[in-house]
Amino acid sequence: MAFKSLTASAILCAAILIGLLVRSDAHQASSGWTYPPACCKGQKSGGDCNAIPSSDVRKGPHGFSVIIHPGDHALVTRNHEFFVPYGDEIPSGDGEYHICLHPTEDNLNCFFAPPDIG
Repeated sequence: MAFKSLTASAILCAAILIGLLVRSDAHQASSGWTYPPACCKGQKSGGDCNAIPSSDVRKGPHGFSVIIHPGDHALVTRNHEFFVPYGDEIPSGDGEYHICLHPTEDNLNCFFAPPDIG
């Protein structure tokens, strides 16, 4: 019986540790939802994922045109323009636009858009 109890405790501890490690790979948006680890390489607020103003995003016939300016994202030091085809966006967890830039400000890693309603 002691062996079973020890094994269950070890499994529980390992599961908690794995959960903490996975969670540490990503950070939370200011609204509280967590960016997916595959998108977020930064550890803290001001990392590579940030909310961006909705005024930076335009919907076109084939996708989103995103123009971010210095001050719109923690990593951005100059204007950047990105195009995200429809279907490549990820639904945001808070109804706002977010962008993850990695490994530099020149590279769009993930783009989050509010889910279409109605």
